[in-house]
Amino acid sequence: MSLKEQLDNFKKQQVKCQSTLSNIASSSRKPMPAAAISHNKPSAPVKFSSDTERLQLINNVRKSPVGAQIKRVITLLFETRQAFTREQINEKCYVDMHANKAVFESMMKNPKAHYDGRRFSYKAEHNVNDKRELLSLINTYPDGIAASHLKDAYPNVMEDLQALKASEDIWLLSNSQEDIAYPNDFKCEITVDDDFKALFRETEVPSDMLEVEKELKKHGLKPVTDTVARRAAEQKYGIGISKPKHDKKKRKQEITKRTKLTNAHLPELFQSLNASTSLN
Repeated sequence: MSLKEQLDNFKKQQVKCQSTLSNIASSSRKPMPAAAISHNKPSAPVKFSSDTERLQLINNVRKSPVGAQIKRVITLLFETRQAFTREQINEKCYVDMHANKAVFESMMKNPKAHYDGRRFSYKAEHNVNDKRELLSLINTYPDGIAASHLKDAYPNVMEDLQALKASEDIWLLSNSQEDIAYPNDFKCEITVDDDFKALFRETEVPSDMLEVEKELKKHGLKPVTDTVARRAAEQKYGIGISKPKHDKKKRKQEITKRTKLTNAHLPELFQSLNASTSLN
């Protein structure tokens, strides 16, 4: 029997029940013998709204587009992380894949669903189930893996990601768009000789880009910039070469609590700034 026929029968039953209740109410108005009067409390009126709403929901779900029904099933699989047969899915979210072959065929091809021939289950992008497996997966990505690729692995995966960061088992760095998880390879921790540090810090970089390009070419490196060509184009097309303005008062560099230090591992770089701050 189709859903429409069930609704029609249900409405007929409602009309019949209302008619019966009306007859009972009219007969109750007649005087009754004292012995027949009951002192029991009247029963609560029968309500049919809850079942009617459920039938209307089922009807709306099964009339909805294929994509909407697929989303309903995927949401059920994602939130429960359980495997369901087609009959169980129909009971849980009212999507009847026996009657709607298009939904069934689409579900079998859906990248977020796994079908073993009998039951459907959620298929995450990476098959990890706990923090230990999550750490093992991240360690296989030396160039990092986006957190967005891990968020559907299991329900509390993002909490485990933060826990691994707190325990310094991984690096969780944020770019302008998303967080990237990197393995923290302790074998990469090396000690740099002080003489090498001093040599690096004493090396002066020329302020003129022409000199920088000459030094790069001298060592067999190709500069990314071409200052000669840029300056020639500026003169040809009448574009003045931008020069630093010395008349403006240079803003004092101060380190405060809100200053973001990106080279905190080189404290000597900030000695001059700290000195100027202390003098002020």
